[in-house]
Amino acid sequence: MDHPHLRVGFVPGVEPDRFLRRWKAGRRPARLDLIPVPLSRQEDALAAGEVDMCFVRLPVTDDDLHVVALWEERPAVVVATENVLSLLEEVTEDDLAEETEIRAEHPDDAADRVAVVATGIGYTRMPLSLARLHHRKDAAHRPLVDAEPTRIALVWPRGADEPIRQEFVGVVRGRTARSSR
Repeated sequence: MDHPHLRVGFVPGVEPDRFLRRWKAGRRPARLDLIPVPLSRQEDALAAGEVDMCFVRLPVTDDDLHVVALWEERPAVVVATENVLSLLEEVTEDDLAEETEIRAEHPDDAADRVAVVATGIGYTRMPLSLARLHHRKDAAHRPLVDAEPTRIALVWPRGADEPIRQEFVGVVRGRTARSSR
């Protein structure tokens, strides 16, 4: 018998391995496939049927999606290790007043921006999870304490709400096989 499978996408910075372990520990008959999805395609991958559900960085624009907000990501700045800001434990907006910001030009350009600031030019903002993902020896990331956090959510189409998807939502929310909804 062919068992069903659930394809779950995730954007850079999200580490879904713990959910895969919980899924497998529950000895569920459905296979779970984790699929990396570029931030710029987080909604398109769902619309195209490339993934069944996706861990996304909010906001999303499609009103026809179930959205389960999960956790907040701390904001961070990335600077060259030679930058004086790298000596601080945390950074504030006031600390950045005299610095040049390398702004995002595309949702998927975090690695490129880190490479630019590593040369000693300015700073860039991004969620701490992305700063850690793109860590390099010549760049340092620091929490930005007075900026708004980003939020990670699990989303899937409203028209596709099968029990297997609801079971995965339960896994993500920490429900065990013995707990009830």
